[in-house]
Amino acid sequence: MLELTEQEKICTLALIHTPGVGAVTIRQLIGHCGGAHKVFQADYRKLIHIPGIAEKVVRAILNKESLDLAEREFDSCNNTATNLHFFTDATYPARLKPLYDSPIVLYSRGHFNFNTARTVGIVGTRQISDYGKSVTETIIKELEPYNALIVSGLAFGVDITAHRACLKYNMPTIGVMASGLDVIYPSSHKKTAFEMLENGGLVTENALATKPDFMRFPARNRIIAGLSDVTIVVESARKGGSLITVEFAQNYHRDVYAVPGMLGSVHSEGCNFLIRDNKASIFTSVEDMATAMGWEQNGDSQEPARPVQMQTSFEGFTQDEGQILALLKQKGTMQVDELAWQAGMHLNKLAALLLNLEFQGMVRSMPGKKYGLI
Repeated sequence: MLELTEQEKICTLALIHTPGVGAVTIRQLIGHCGGAHKVFQADYRKLIHIPGIAEKVVRAILNKESLDLAEREFDSCNNTATNLHFFTDATYPARLKPLYDSPIVLYSRGHFNFNTARTVGIVGTRQISDYGKSVTETIIKELEPYNALIVSGLAFGVDITAHRACLKYNMPTIGVMASGLDVIYPSSHKKTAFEMLENGGLVTENALATKPDFMRFPARNRIIAGLSDVTIVVESARKGGSLITVEFAQNYHRDVYAVPGMLGSVHSEGCNFLIRDNKASIFTSVEDMATAMGWEQNGDSQEPARPVQMQTSFEGFTQDEGQILALLKQKGTMQVDELAWQAGMHLNKLAALLLNLEFQGMVRSMPGKKYGLI
């Protein structure tokens, strides 16, 4: 994977700060022009003929005001020990690569590996009960032998309980933020956030000095879901941010577990309904979940394998189907997110291809969203 030049990184940041330009549009612009720097070198005629690019976006790009902002931001990151992980960097999370709405860049501080072999998202209500606190701490304690990275949102309730339990049991944990890295929200969690930097850290898609607003929290939740192999909902009401995280996890074809709660408890209604509606598996213990996921204690903590180019062809199948079959032949069994990353496919496309191959009797699905050849 080629690392971007400094100029290309600054131009990519400039596109992010260009009004009306989101992640999908940035990929489209870079794909058509051959790089972020070339986007800013392009003229009106070239940009306006790119499908889906509105005139106001073209005008904003040609204005080039965002370039000065991007240069200042790049310097600020270098001066504040802030790491930038661009979409094409080797340090960018492999789990986010195949997702259609993954961030173009992530900002991070701390000491952790995005691409550790196992990641667990833990989310839930801000109004945590004593039962929820006890369950959350037990989950963290029992996950310790599985070398998992714990992902949560640094919020009140379940999130901060999970982070603090990780500190207690020396488990790596990252907090995904809805603000810039220098704007800890809520501010009462600053001490915990700083302690997490030693064995874990903080992550966001937002530029330095960005304050949290309502729309940034659902965006934050999609990153938690995308970074996690499995998401556990400890306590949740019928509506709330945790259920948004669950929606994203399901769209990304990730496993979801919900901790059952007492009937009639407002804090457990969301979890109980997720289980009732088959939107989450019932959480009974870390051991049961690990068995379903195919995890072994003290298992490999190294990062997942990187994409490989497969040349094997399968007669009678499309090129995409042949690539999937070749990967499964080489690897034996693979989780769906790893398969998507290795094949370089969006999950929605991969899911349709896998279903078709199942109908043809070529592949079989297994617990933990794994697939293998028949």
